[in-house]
Parts: sequence; C-alpha cells; structure tokens
Amino acid sequence: MFPRLFHLGSFSQSTYGVLVALAFLVALSVIARLARRAGLNSDVVVNLGILCGLSAIVGAKIMMFLVDIPYYVRNPGEIFSMASLQAGGVFYGGLIAALIVAAVYMRRHHLPALPTADVFAPGIALGHGIGRLGCFAAGCCWGRPTKLPWGVTFTNPLAEQLVGVPLGIRLHPTQLYESAAEFLIFGILYWRIRRQHAAGAIISLYLILYSTARFLVEFVRYHDQPNPFGGPLNTSQWISLALAALGAAWFVRPRRQAGLAVRQQ
Repeated sequence: MFPRLFHLGSFSQSTYGVLVALAFLVALSVIARLARRAGLNSDVVVNLGILCGLSAIVGAKIMMFLVDIPYYVRNPGEIFSMASLQAGGVFYGGLIAALIVAAVYMRRHHLPALPTADVFAPGIALGHGIGRLGCFAAGCCWGRPTKLPWGVTFTNPLAEQLVGVPLGIRLHPTQLYESAAEFLIFGILYWRIRRQHAAGAIISLYLILYSTARFLVEFVRYHDQPNPFGGPLNTSQWISLALAALGAAWFVRPRRQAGLAVRQQ
C-alpha cells in the first residue's frame, strides 16, 4: 500500500519500520505508567520490555521459518534475503520467545510474575495494533480475495517485490481486522486493569481475547503453506486454541478458588 515512507538519496525508510518503532515506544510508555501504578519498579519493568521486544523480533522470525520449513529447505538463500529480513514474522513466535525471556528475567530480578504480566498486557495489545498498521502499509500478512465492499486492492509494485502481495486483486484487509481488534482489546484491558482484579486476570483476559480474534482472522488470511495435520486449521489457529484455553483456565481460577472458600466456611 505504502511500503516506503521517504527516500533520501540512496537511503529509503520503510513505513513498516517506523510504525513498529512507534509501536514499541508507545507500548513501553503504557507499560511504565501501569507499572508505577501497580507499585512495581518501572525502570526494571521497562528494561524487561526492551528485552522482550528484542527477543520477540528473533522469535517471530524463527517461527516464520518453522511454519514454512519445506520452502526454506528448497530455497535456503531466502532465509537471509531482503524480503525475509523485512518481513515481520509470525507474532506468536515473538510472543512465545518474549514469554521465555520474561520468565528468566523476572525470576532473576524478583519481579512478581502475574502482576508484571498484567501491566504488560495492555501495552502489548496497543503496540501490536499499531504494528499491524505497519503490516498494512507494507502489504504483508494479506487476506484472501473478496468481493466485499471494504476489500482493499494493492497497487504498489514495490510491495509485491518485497513481500509478494498480489496486485490488482480485492483482498480482505486482514491487517486492519487485527489492528482494530487489538485497539478494542487494549481499551478493554486498560479499563479493567484500573479496577480491582486478581493477579493474572489481565494477562489471561488478553490471551482469551487476542487468541479469539486471531483464530477468526486466520480464516480469511492468505497462507501458502499447508495446514498441519491435514485439517482445516493452520498453525496460528492451533496456537490460538492452546493460548485461549490457558487464558480461560487461569481467568476462572480465582473464581473457582473463591467458590471453594465459600463452601468450606
């Protein structure tokens, strides 16, 4: 759609890169504010956010390669191609990598795991929503062909060259679907976290809401790799189901414990 923001001589700046950087800074700002409100050390939490951001970039790239192993085995040179380097990767790979790094960091710095995860959830949602606008600008993560009136048609040859998006075909704006869902999720989480809640309630609610949105969007998103197990669901949808189940189990846990306590009295 608009893959290059500006040119300066031989240098050009991608719109995607600017929006991802903006997303990272906005997310950190929200996380720092919520950390102070929760009584956490905001400097330590922000450092955690930076580490998670870096690990998420690496994890997203690794997952991108893993979900399409046959292609990269046949074309190993594509691993270090400009298209692969500029691609955003698979968000779930970044999320998993960030969670692993966060677990190690929080243990080392004695941060309470669930309250810290709670303050991260709204920032992740807001940052991801902005980042998906970058995907839309670049043309990556495009949807399947559609005749719906809100379908979008990409026309920039540079977008096709960089990410392979088909030109001249009306497509589902899956990037905007997910971005809109993330902004809505951010609003819900930001409203909820400022009210009394059990530790872990916000991050579990995020997992439920985002996984549900991602599961649905995947039905109209284009994929060139076959679905695992030969079924109708792709890799991201299976991960969505697993994370939604994990979030739901933790979300109802405080209520289940409260019910048990009442019955025991």
